[in-house]
Amino acid sequence: MYDISTRKRALALVEQGRSLNSVSRETGISRAAIRSWQDRLEPLPSISTPDPGPPADHHAYAYLLGLYLGDGCISPHPRGTGYYLRIACADAWPGLLQLCREAISKVRPGIGVHALQKEGYAMVTSYFRHWPNLFPQHAPGKKHQRRIALEPWQQEIVDAHPWEFTRGLIHSDGCRITNWTTRMVAGERKRYEYPRYFFTNLSTDIRQLYTDTLDKVGVSWKQANAQNISVARKASVALMDTHVGPKH
Repeated sequence: MYDISTRKRALALVEQGRSLNSVSRETGISRAAIRSWQDRLEPLPSISTPDPGPPADHHAYAYLLGLYLGDGCISPHPRGTGYYLRIACADAWPGLLQLCREAISKVRPGIGVHALQKEGYAMVTSYFRHWPNLFPQHAPGKKHQRRIALEPWQQEIVDAHPWEFTRGLIHSDGCRITNWTTRMVAGERKRYEYPRYFFTNLSTDIRQLYTDTLDKVGVSWKQANAQNISVARKASVALMDTHVGPKH
């Protein structure tokens, strides 16, 4: 929820003759929120509703947590009545979009889940008053510019369902590719192909959560570069294929 001073600053820019688009780009506040403040500056009184407690399905939550850390965000409703969970799913992976919708529905049965089509991707969106309780990593700023750490109850879920968490991270910020190289065989250079998993994220903390989880399930990994984690050993790729698999 935006405080009164933030709302007044945004409206002052509008009163200077600026367009809603211009003010939104400068402040990072949605046009819908600014438009609503023109009708009512004060936030609506909050309606106290009890926190429904932990996720209803821990398997689904571990997967959804991985998606959220990779391609998700939480944003407040313009009128301060709740929050939107948003997960970006590329059009190239329709199976991922379906898995994302199913995970949200299992984590909080009965809430609405819909997909807003954008250019090249769909934004899977769900409104719920208590999303920040389920994803306490929500905070202002980009994830890679602030500390990301799991709460003890989240770590317990990840420890109990490490493959679901790994799958969520790979489905958001990872891929399975086929690498190739050449080598001499009986005096002749031949092409050699091998599968490989990559995970790419700007956040050191999120990469650490990924590699810590790989360690627990016995997957060997290497730091390919500053932002990439590679899994290339045959036995480890086989484990990833069994429990994660390529996106579809």
